[in-house]
Amino acid sequence: MNTIMLTTEPTFQTDRHALAVRLKLILPAHCLLLDEEDLRPYECDGLTAYRELPMAVCLPENEGQVVDILRACHQLGVPVVARGAGTGLSGGAMPHAQGVVLSLARFNKILRVDREARLAVVQPGVRNLAVSEAAAPFGLYYAPDPSSQIACTLGGNVAENSGGVHCLKYGLTVHNVLRVRVVSIEGEVFEIGSEAPDAPGYDLLALMIGSEGMLGVVTEVTVKLVPKPELAQVVMASFADVSKAGDAVAAIIAAGIIPAGLEMMDKAATAAVEPYVKAGYDLNAAAILLCESDGTPEEVAEEIARVTEVLTAAGASDLRVSQSEAERLRFWAGRKAAFPAVGRITPDYYCMDGTIPRKRLAEMLAAISEMEKKYSLRCANVFHAGDGNLHPLIMYDTGKPGEWARAEAFGAEILELSVALGGSITGEHGVGIEKINQMCVQYKTPELAAFHRIKAAFDDRGLLNPGKAVPSLHRCAEYGRMHVHHGDTKFPELERF
Repeated sequence: MNTIMLTTEPTFQTDRHALAVRLKLILPAHCLLLDEEDLRPYECDGLTAYRELPMAVCLPENEGQVVDILRACHQLGVPVVARGAGTGLSGGAMPHAQGVVLSLARFNKILRVDREARLAVVQPGVRNLAVSEAAAPFGLYYAPDPSSQIACTLGGNVAENSGGVHCLKYGLTVHNVLRVRVVSIEGEVFEIGSEAPDAPGYDLLALMIGSEGMLGVVTEVTVKLVPKPELAQVVMASFADVSKAGDAVAAIIAAGIIPAGLEMMDKAATAAVEPYVKAGYDLNAAAILLCESDGTPEEVAEEIARVTEVLTAAGASDLRVSQSEAERLRFWAGRKAAFPAVGRITPDYYCMDGTIPRKRLAEMLAAISEMEKKYSLRCANVFHAGDGNLHPLIMYDTGKPGEWARAEAFGAEILELSVALGGSITGEHGVGIEKINQMCVQYKTPELAAFHRIKAAFDDRGLLNPGKAVPSLHRCAEYGRMHVHHGDTKFPELERF
């Protein structure tokens, strides 16, 4: 079976009637959706360009129901796609036409907040921001803060290894989760990790986090909590040249400074955001940097002084330091609202997610500017600049023939350039269906074979989220032939397929 999964995509033929009969024995009527009008809201996640209707949507209310659903699907050979809030941007939660969507939306309880141990035990349907709200009375919070934190859930964060503006200093989801409780496709319940700082054996916790629902379904998450800093301030630096802003990011890290957050927005992004949020951004700047320091007042004062010195030397044309907590939050509100703000000025946009070495930021920005001309599409750029995670927002109109195809090609070129510059095709959104072709560019046959063997160890029939994240060799061969056909010489290794 491993060889079949590696070379070709698995195929499924589901008996809809038999599936419905089995699920009705497991779930009460209000927990099972079978009619098309009820299934329609689940046809896609945040990547709305790709849609598919599932055969059923299950909304279990307890772990026992999850176990029974997975056992039934395993016995019937039915694909299962786990879903959180549906805010993902890579198509990871798009349904399978022959399968079931397993929604964890009703697993929304915070089970325990432990002040002394600085941890929280939560169900996967709990919103990211709700964890920090529950921990606030104890002077604690949960550090990973995706821009969608008001809506996205911990289960989805675990599936995609989500990041956020404060992950430069405090780490991604993988650095802030201690333990997960998981149900396998066969319906077996197991736990990975512990509340202790480390656990013996293989590091399966890191394997599960970011596995995009392909290895198991998470039903409980234990996360680290960190103390709220006494003070936090943000330096907003303006640059007349985008390349200088990119170089300034590298200069800050080279100076040995690890800010709590280090974000970058170009002029197109600030122009979209400012009327929407009124964050106080410099609209004349080609790019702005937001650099946050947190800690004791003395630590913050020292770091702000050092950051200001580095930014001035790097060519900042203007510097502003937040003078109140309200102003600091306003600066961040603008950055976190970049996606909806761009949505106000274009019928559609395609949010990319790649990672490059910090020292190549300026090079990437210059390349994206040329791509805008090549594809005749606008692009606003926002970056988790401190760790090189870029989020270009490609603007298009799906109502105009050919624009989506150009936007998709534009995005693919950005991702493949990220690889060429020494980076990765994703930083936090995951691969899903969006970037599966670019996995053929980033990895060679031995690496892909290893991924498939890991998948088979957990799910030998390929029922969990099939067709996502890890491409078959057949898909890579087809993509390689397309590159060769178009005379692409950047990745001649694709010919190996």
